[in-house]
Amino acid sequence: MQTRNNPSMLPLFGSLFVALTFTTSFAFETETHYHEFVVQATPIKRLCRSRSILTVNGLFPGPTIEVRDGDALVIKVINRATYNVTIHWHGIRQKGTQWADGPAYVTQCPIQPGSAYTYRFSIQNQDGTLWWHAHSRWIRATVYGALIIYPKLGVPYPFQKPNKEFPILLGEWWDNDILAIMRQALFSGAAPNMSDAYTINGQPGDLYRCSSLDTTIFYVDAGDTILFRVINAALNQQLFFAVSDHILTVVGADAAYNKPFTTRVIMVGPGQTTNVLLTADQPPARYYMATKAYASAQGVPFDNTTATAILVYNSIPCQSKKGSFFQPVLPQLPNYNDTTTVTAFTSQFRSLSSSNSKVLTDIDESLFITVGLGFFNCIPGPTCQGPNGTRFASSMNNVSFVLPRGVSLLQAYYQNTPGIFTTDFPPIPPIQFDYTGNVPQALWQPNLGTKLYKLKFGAKVQIVLQDTGILSIEDHPIHLHGYQFFVVGQGFGNFNPSTDTANFNLNDPPERNTIGVPVGGWAAIRFLADNPGVWLVHCHIDAHLTWGLAMAFLVENGPGLLQSVGTPPLDLPQC
Repeated sequence: MQTRNNPSMLPLFGSLFVALTFTTSFAFETETHYHEFVVQATPIKRLCRSRSILTVNGLFPGPTIEVRDGDALVIKVINRATYNVTIHWHGIRQKGTQWADGPAYVTQCPIQPGSAYTYRFSIQNQDGTLWWHAHSRWIRATVYGALIIYPKLGVPYPFQKPNKEFPILLGEWWDNDILAIMRQALFSGAAPNMSDAYTINGQPGDLYRCSSLDTTIFYVDAGDTILFRVINAALNQQLFFAVSDHILTVVGADAAYNKPFTTRVIMVGPGQTTNVLLTADQPPARYYMATKAYASAQGVPFDNTTATAILVYNSIPCQSKKGSFFQPVLPQLPNYNDTTTVTAFTSQFRSLSSSNSKVLTDIDESLFITVGLGFFNCIPGPTCQGPNGTRFASSMNNVSFVLPRGVSLLQAYYQNTPGIFTTDFPPIPPIQFDYTGNVPQALWQPNLGTKLYKLKFGAKVQIVLQDTGILSIEDHPIHLHGYQFFVVGQGFGNFNPSTDTANFNLNDPPERNTIGVPVGGWAAIRFLADNPGVWLVHCHIDAHLTWGLAMAFLVENGPGLLQSVGTPPLDLPQC
């Protein structure tokens, strides 16, 4: 499969990849884009066999959305599948459009089979690479796509203008039905089956069976500067990515620019995006692009395969572009457990502007939140096949998050429905312990609950996210809905407020919407609670989210939330 380059200017009629798109202009330099997303079962052939997967408009990955900062989006989602579905616009702040955020049972009930829902929101002071994906059960394994936000007209990139741009979506593929895999894991209490392949723009590449004829190919001209918009859409796996014989210049992540730095390899956690520039300055040939796992948990099985795509210089002889001559070589990727390389990469991120006035220097709310896995004790049997006859669990501050079922959290607050949630999520762990050392067995089992933490509007918030080692220390990609935040510090071991705070970067910390909490370590983030609503905070490894690694913020505005979120849309799905 060939991948056409994205134009450097936004097409007049929106995304070229969307089956049904209308774009109208209502104000100078702003547009409203209308899309129709049809979620449906589609036969797709990978790894020698064809099976039915859920897609949007029959595409895998789904349509690429292209807009500019300041534009509005109206996206009608029609559910022709046999499962409930929602769509989350990952990284969009949804300020003033809280009902459109998309996580099932948080800001809406799912769109039921045969029904439709229209998402309406605007892009407000954001540009860069984001993405959209299903946010109900594990449907996002195949229901996802790129969301590219270009700067406003007349506003240049803060780096050399690229000659070409390509979205690169890294994913996982299972030979079997992903919802059947999820159901089996939930029934047994054990870990889910690992994926059978990784993919680059939906294709596994040359190293897998029955795949080489459809390997994704990117064509470039010698001397070109290419902007690759790399998105990790994998369900459960952090991924390394590199291009053989080429240097990557990192210029942005999670729709925020950074001070450029060069690297041979990047690591992207599930939910994260990274923008890199590549200069086509090597001898004209075919070069492999490759992705493989960064698997930080000790003793946990993972998919140890490698997906590939090919970068092809147009100036090589035509007969060699698809033949064995000029056979590409693989880039050198780190070992699966190379945390040293990951740390060296992530530590280079710095905001584009020094002395950033938006960085919070005084704090109103300080939270310390442990994240990690645990177990539920039970009688060994068919439904207790986890370690030592247990069921896998996960938690934040020893609370394993349970989603409501009869109503969404935002709707329950808006309607003042009792008994749906409480606002007593603990701001610190109920019991202090050696978080990354030997954890007492009494702390292995979390408490189930639908607990929110209430924040006052305008509060200056700091959260220290601390990995724990009950099963194994592990890198956890934590995503905060509704907000962009500053990463002011990261480190290994247990966070020490007496010494670690002194080393915080308050000058040029990077901005993110998804942060990798280091394996056996901690990450400190800060944000201004200026976006009222109910906002999910969760690990973007879907198995961990399903086991309860989540919590939610209730951000009020003045006397209450109701004034700031507006009334629910008339077509808001009902449970």
